[in-house]
Amino acid sequence: MGSDATISFVPYARHLGARVTQVAADLERALNSPGSELLPAALAISRVEYPALETAPYLDAIDRMGKNAAARLQGISGSPSASVAALNEYLYEEEGFSGNRDSYDDPRNSFINEVLDRRTGIPISLAIIYMEVAARAGLRVIGVNFPGHFLLRAGGAMAGEDLIIDPFHGGALLSEFDCRQMLRSHVGDEAAFDGSLLAPATRHDIIVRMLVNLKRLYVRMRSFPQARFVSTLLLSVDPSAIGELRDRGLLAYHLEDFSSALKDLEEYLRLAPRDADSSEGDSDGDEPAADDEDENPSVINHVKALRRRVASFN
Repeated sequence: MGSDATISFVPYARHLGARVTQVAADLERALNSPGSELLPAALAISRVEYPALETAPYLDAIDRMGKNAAARLQGISGSPSASVAALNEYLYEEEGFSGNRDSYDDPRNSFINEVLDRRTGIPISLAIIYMEVAARAGLRVIGVNFPGHFLLRAGGAMAGEDLIIDPFHGGALLSEFDCRQMLRSHVGDEAAFDGSLLAPATRHDIIVRMLVNLKRLYVRMRSFPQARFVSTLLLSVDPSAIGELRDRGLLAYHLEDFSSALKDLEEYLRLAPRDADSSEGDSDGDEPAADDEDENPSVINHVKALRRRVASFN
């Protein structure tokens, strides 16, 4: 699968319903399992493109790397930077992991099976491997949902000893100045740095970010069946994300699934926050309220067109 290929095709769309239901169930089960392990949920996401994926070899590979990393870390004590340096040497020099600078937008960078096979990925996928191997080696490393570039933190014994790690650039340690510069490069010069940007990310946070990244990539590739698939997964793990109803409805519209598009877009308009001064019940349900028209003109126009089109089918 090339980085610039459009991978939409008719059989994919035809079998989407059954597949997305199964993947959503696998993903929810992984996210609701005890502990903080990320690998089962990440491998569930891989089934967007690899429905018959056997996960056992990848789980075994991480276990093997964890044991090897534990041997490298054995006897290292004191400064957490020494443990991180040893883990970096193992993962990036011995195992050969690296950030994919040449084909950053290749969707394979978002699938953990491919990252393990090809030894290259993007910050968040490399971070997951780093965290999973570190956990098995007895080193506590957590994710950081930093804007534009996923990071890691390794905790020290004393407050303020946390190390900020860049998983994309060989596990490089970052200072606060480095983080500020990175923020500016991704968000702009007006971006304000705040310590909360380095707060720990939950397992749910990490999986949602993976899915959002993947959906955006599919949309750019105009691979709308896959983007719709991922949008459904996002709704399954976060039903309150009503923006995904809008996006999934618009993707269904592009795929000419007009009844599904209408259902999602009407539900989005029903749930979307309204102006505090707007009156509930002013609309009879045949047309959206005027305040909604002011706030969501594009969605409103799609809904009107879809209602006419769907009515013509009946």
